[in-house]
Amino acid sequence: MAKSKSPKATKPSSTAALFKRLGLKDTNPGVFCGEWLGSGRIIKSISPIDGKALGSVRQATPAEYEKAVQRALAAFQKWRTVPAPKRGEIIRQLGNALRVAKKDLGQLVTLEAGKIQAEGEGEVQEMIDICDFAVGLSRQLYGLTIASERPQHRMLEQWHPLGVVGVITAFNFPVAVWAWNSALAAICGNAVVWKPSEQTPLTAIATTKIAERVCRANQVDPAIFSLISGDAETVGERLVNDRRIPLVSATGSTRMGRVVGENVSRRLGRSLLELGGNNAIVVAPSANMDLAVRAIVFGAVGTAGQRCTSTRRVFAHEAIVPQLTERLVAAYQQVPIGNPLDAGILMGPLISTRAVETMQTALKQLQREGGKILYGGESLRGPGFPGGRYVRPCIASARGDFKVVHEETFAPIVYLIPYRNLEEAIAQHNAVPQGLSSAIFTNEMREAEQFLSATGSDCGIANVNIGTSGAEIGGAFGGEKETGGGRESGSDSWKAYMRRQTVTINYSTELPLAQGIQFG
Repeated sequence: MAKSKSPKATKPSSTAALFKRLGLKDTNPGVFCGEWLGSGRIIKSISPIDGKALGSVRQATPAEYEKAVQRALAAFQKWRTVPAPKRGEIIRQLGNALRVAKKDLGQLVTLEAGKIQAEGEGEVQEMIDICDFAVGLSRQLYGLTIASERPQHRMLEQWHPLGVVGVITAFNFPVAVWAWNSALAAICGNAVVWKPSEQTPLTAIATTKIAERVCRANQVDPAIFSLISGDAETVGERLVNDRRIPLVSATGSTRMGRVVGENVSRRLGRSLLELGGNNAIVVAPSANMDLAVRAIVFGAVGTAGQRCTSTRRVFAHEAIVPQLTERLVAAYQQVPIGNPLDAGILMGPLISTRAVETMQTALKQLQREGGKILYGGESLRGPGFPGGRYVRPCIASARGDFKVVHEETFAPIVYLIPYRNLEEAIAQHNAVPQGLSSAIFTNEMREAEQFLSATGSDCGIANVNIGTSGAEIGGAFGGEKETGGGRESGSDSWKAYMRRQTVTINYSTELPLAQGIQFG
């Protein structure tokens, strides 16, 4: 049986002290635009650890939404004139402020999102890392010099700030995704308006307060990091339909992404979509089994299977299926489940009771289609598992063509699927509508190269001998197909937050036309 520990009751005094250090109260204004506002509907932040309220947030009214966007626009007008390296200095200080707050903010992520403490603090470290990345990038916003076909002409490409960037984040990475977008958007000269998940509003408020302090210390308008907490109707719909916001970056479900993408494109705006993943690992006969098992367990169990990069499918060569199954079941039996605040716990709760119900529905569908549960899958209740959000992670045998296998279930379910040859595995791997992260475990060079080739994985992320989960900030993050096609974080993804301008300078006394056209 999976190990579990009884959650320690959250001490009001310790939570109160944490709130005080992070500038939070029992009830908090959820709108920031240089000043704190919020007179709309009050929502409670419910901890998935025990189902109890952590605090309340006053969401935006339509008038407060309008005021916040206007303030962000005004902040952008000034911020875009600040030299990029000086913008980078503000982000450097933001990174340092996050270093100081890492433990506290990480604990709040655990309380509000249910991640284990290592993952909560790891998420804050992602924010720190992207700030460091953005600081260097602030001196590297390069354009190209292009050879002109006309004599005594110079042609070049330059990049300018875009405007106010809307950022919509999901509960599973309540602060890191904001930083991926905001750090890059800010050094590019943009202001940001953030709509956080309604399930994790307190982490957003605490993070915004940190950014506010850094801006005020540098006499910079803190409205460049604006926050608008609210529901889909009051904030979400306005944000995606707002012509003053040229780019909306949205992280979440494919269903949500379709709504965002369709509405933004209708007004000819830009959308950066990072949506669902149905990520798979191919385990070849030559694979290092120790590495493969560790990667599958972390990928499928980490964050209770609630990462967009969580491992959901494992294609194992038919010759190694029995061995891999035995080792995975043995590993799953050793996973400690319980209060994520406790040391030694590797899997906390799902975000909501609805998420538990969705998992159970998927497992029933699996069995109707002919699949079999090999281990786990049940809801955990009773002493040690308050709030009805704890489950045992599940290993199931399946076929690649099952309907349930083609759907993303945001829960700790991994499907084991046998294959006969690599071509078959790749074909089944690519047959799902999502295309985020993928991996192969093999010691054969040809297999690795085939998986990475144009005829291999069709995902935005493809790995060899590491798992699907745990991407570094230096590489552009995102995927293809129904994952949305957007790219956040590293590499040259900064270009999404800027407008490109092609410039031609004529320093001759003639006016030759391109393509040799004669007119006159």
